Amino acid sequence: MAEIIKNASAGTMESSDAFVTIEPAAANQINIESAVEAQFGESIRKSAEEVMAEYQVSGAKLTIKDQGALDCVIRARVETAIRRGMEA
Repeated sequence: MAEIIKNASAGTMESSDAFVTIEPAAANQINIESAVEAQFGESIRKSAEEVMAEYQVSGAKLTIKDQGALDCVIRARVETAIRRGMEA
């Protein structure tokens, strides 16, 4: 089980990227900010939930600021933020 012990981030605010932050929280929470949230919000949320489940993250607030990133980019940014948040 992955424990998020510190605030961490991954990605940029450049076009076709996503800026992801993670921080310790009482329960898992995912916030998405995206210009295409109406079209792809559920897909972005599902990808983030799947990566968090793979790492068995519990007790983290994840924020995704999407700039039109592909699914593989979103998954990579979420994974990197989780790994950085677990580091001591």
